[in-house]
Amino acid sequence: MNFRDRTIIVTGASRGIGAALAKAFAAEGGLVVVNYLSNEAAALQVVEACRALGGQALAIAADVTSEAEVAAMMARIADEVGKVDAVVNNAFAPYVFDPDDRTRFWDTPWSAYQAQFDGALKATYNLCQAVLPLMKQRLRGSIVNMTSDLVARPSIPYHDYTTAKSALIGFSRTLAAELGPLGIRVNCVAPGLVYPTDASRATKEEVREALIAQTPLRRIATPEDITGPVLFLASDWSGFVTGQTLHVDGGLVMT
Repeated sequence: MNFRDRTIIVTGASRGIGAALAKAFAAEGGLVVVNYLSNEAAALQVVEACRALGGQALAIAADVTSEAEVAAMMARIADEVGKVDAVVNNAFAPYVFDPDDRTRFWDTPWSAYQAQFDGALKATYNLCQAVLPLMKQRLRGSIVNMTSDLVARPSIPYHDYTTAKSALIGFSRTLAAELGPLGIRVNCVAPGLVYPTDASRATKEEVREALIAQTPLRRIATPEDITGPVLFLASDWSGFVTGQTLHVDGGLVMT
C-alpha cells in the first residue's frame, strides 16, 4: 500500500496501537498527524520513528473529546497541510482490562458509561465533524473507527466500555450511509485483546491463556497485528468497502 502524498490523522497515537499505526502509515510514505493528549515526549518519539521509517509526521496535542481543541487541531492541519485523506479514531477514555477487579453492573454508575461514551463516541463525532469539510472538498476520504470484538462476543462483561463501542459501530454504519454519496468511506476495526498495551497490562496470564486456547490462531494480537487491517481500510485497496466491521482477533469471533 502506498500512502505517499497522503495525510492521515491517528488519534491517541503516542503509545500502543496508535503508535504502531502511525509508524505503519509512515513506513508506507504517509504524512501522519500524531495526535496525543498530554505525553509530548512520547508523541515526539513516535514522530522521530515515523521519519526514520521514511514518512513524515507532525505531533499535535488535542483532547479529542473537546470540540474546541479538535477544531484548533484541524485548523492547523488545514493551514500547514491543506488536506486529510484518512482518519483513524483510535483514542479512547482510560480503561483497564482486569477481569478480577472489573466493576460489576450493579456497581457501575452511569457516569462510567458517560465517560466511555465521551471517549469513544463523542471524540469520534468531534473529529468526523471537523474533518468533513476538507474531505467534502475533494469528494474522497476514509474514516476508520476502532471498536472491539467484545461487542460481538462479550467474553468478559466490561459493561461501560463495550456499550460505548457498540454505539460507535452504530454511529459508523449510519455515517457510512450518509457520506457514501460524497465518496467518503467509514469502517470499523474490532480487535480482540491486544497485548501488551497500557490498558491490557492488568490482564492476568491465565486469562490470556484461556483466550489463546479459544482462538483458532492460538495467540493474542500485538499492536502490530492491527496495523495491516487499518491500513487496508484507509487505502484505495478497499475503495468499494464501507459500513463494515472487520474483526481482528485471530478468529475468536466469526460472523
